[in-house]
Amino acid sequence: MAEIKAFRGMRYDTEKAGKLEELCCPPYDIISEKERKAFIAQNKYNVIRLELPREGEDVYRTAGEVLDKWREAGILIHEEKPALYIYEEEFNAYNQRKSIKGLIARVKVEEFSKGVILPHEFTLSKAKADRFELMKATNCNFSQIYALYMDETHTTLDTLEEYSQGKPDAQFTDDDQITHRLWIVTDEAVIAKLTADFTDRKLYIADGHHRYETALNYRNYCRENGISKEGDAQDYQMIYLMDMEHPGLVVFPTHRLVRGLKGFDRDVILDGCEQYFDIKAFDSVSNMNVALAEQYQKGNKAFAFYCGRGEWYLLVLRDLAVMDEALPDLSEASRQLDVSVLHTLILERILGIDKKNMAEQRNLTYTKFFEEAILGVDKGEFQCSFILNPTRVTEIRDVAAEGEKMPQKSTYFYPKMITGMVMNDISVD
Repeated sequence: MAEIKAFRGMRYDTEKAGKLEELCCPPYDIISEKERKAFIAQNKYNVIRLELPREGEDVYRTAGEVLDKWREAGILIHEEKPALYIYEEEFNAYNQRKSIKGLIARVKVEEFSKGVILPHEFTLSKAKADRFELMKATNCNFSQIYALYMDETHTTLDTLEEYSQGKPDAQFTDDDQITHRLWIVTDEAVIAKLTADFTDRKLYIADGHHRYETALNYRNYCRENGISKEGDAQDYQMIYLMDMEHPGLVVFPTHRLVRGLKGFDRDVILDGCEQYFDIKAFDSVSNMNVALAEQYQKGNKAFAFYCGRGEWYLLVLRDLAVMDEALPDLSEASRQLDVSVLHTLILERILGIDKKNMAEQRNLTYTKFFEEAILGVDKGEFQCSFILNPTRVTEIRDVAAEGEKMPQKSTYFYPKMITGMVMNDISVD
């Protein structure tokens, strides 16, 4: 099953580069251009220059040149011995202070068909092309793929807790009040114990599908061009491994905003929904999250259809059997997802937004922010929005186990892993 190994991680020498909080950044796919420039202004060695390059005529080549200069100058240095990294994030969610703790390792990438590492969402080709060009130019992973594993006895988590009781080797708190802590494990006995834990496990990709598919493409590219052979470092990528039942695990919903539909008519949409849903009208969003949470606790499939100026409708699916007829070729796990119900019965059948339209985002915009889903409609930027409940982690597991994928933007694991605390230089064993 999953094969993991220690590696000589590449990290900042903060005596030369500056404070770690000035050097790290969120993953590339959630950073605006304004934020990118702000990170560079804060510190010229910020990892954003490697993770999201925008300088020079060939931005990927420039990133490779910057990387070479930083290694030569000792801005970036490698661990003296192979290590595994315990990484913790402490954060605020749902009015509570929570934390998650997992393991960063090199993991052997496998085709999805082998059933060792499983995806759960569809991806977009543009993002994969971008990541591929960056890997070709740098031969590095600057950010981790995020994967879940099953461990009923929590053996691995117990080991991580045991070896992260002391002062972390690196720590800082970012502007979002997320505290990042990193412990470096070089003890060969502990490494052997942790790597052995995964020999019978499957991994479920939580975040970073584009990067994982890029890792497969890059491995194949290197083999085909004589850069590497089977078993070389290009077969392994940096992945953050998290216990699927970790008490701090948080998944936010991703809401849908609708724009630019010809002949958009709220009443026509509601008439169409009556065939499948029980509908209740409200005139204030103040109770929307509570109402959705109540339906979530009951196990019901429910959405808020927001029309603007406080007007919204609670839509509660009357009978799940309709999904058996609508998606007969998919497993029960996929048919019963909230996003499957919303996409199939409302977006496709009633609004006429087909799968290609969704993939190209011609009439849909996605956001994890409740306020954005509301204000976008109030400002007239969108015609309506659909507010969702979060996908359950067990649903992610069940869909992946069936060899199927969820619609794009079905999940938003929070918080994102920080980029820059430790990196994977594939050229270094």
